[in-house]
Amino acid sequence: MRKIKVEPLTREAFAPFGEYYAMNEPEGFSLNGEIHRFFPDRVTESYHNRLAFSPILVKKPEKMLIKQLEYHTTTPEMILPLNGDMIIHVGPASNGIPVTGLTKAFLVKQWTLVKIKSAIWHLAPLPADVDELSAMIILPECTYINDCKVVDLKEEEQFLIEK
Repeated sequence: MRKIKVEPLTREAFAPFGEYYAMNEPEGFSLNGEIHRFFPDRVTESYHNRLAFSPILVKKPEKMLIKQLEYHTTTPEMILPLNGDMIIHVGPASNGIPVTGLTKAFLVKQWTLVKIKSAIWHLAPLPADVDELSAMIILPECTYINDCKVVDLKEEEQFLIEK
């Protein structure tokens, strides 16, 4: 079985799959007032319909064995870990057939907003350091019905994520 080692989240390594920003440690230009600093437009996205903020709870599995993947043809997905660090796995867009040999796994620090590009293979975030991860999924309303392709992996395509 293929094993994927979790790697640190860096702009260079994650660029083929999306972008991210540490919301709790803002940096760069800010608009400043007497008591505030505002860091505008750090992660942006344009959706064609209403935006939905959906909580997800994910229990820490005994083994991080990935048996299923999903992608959204036209919709980027944003994920924000709320109560701890998370692990996400992503694979390149591949015309509906997963190429798990090119999948990567990243450690995402708590309060870091991750945007996964359209058509990138992924699934639910996994807890890195808590028994149950609480995260916020940000997608257009009803994406899970309108633009979500879920694939069960054949045994030879499945992979194990290791820290």
